[in-house]
Amino acid sequence: MMSPKELLYVQDALSHEQMMQKKCAETAQRLSDPELKGFVDQMARSHRETFGRFYGLLN
Repeated sequence: MMSPKELLYVQDALSHEQMMQKKCAETAQRLSDPELKGFVDQMARSHRETFGRFYGLLN
C-alpha cells in the first residue's frame, strides 16, 4: 500500500507523462523532416509507455 505522499508523487508523474506525450504527438504532426518526426514520435511512445508503468503502480 502506498503512503499518501507516494500516491501524490505517482499522480504528479502521471500528469507530467500525459502532458509530455500529448506535446510530443502534437509536435510530431507539425514536423516535415522525416528523421526528426520519427525521433519525436518515439519520444511520444516512450512517454506513453512510462505513463502505463506509473498507472500500473495504482492497480
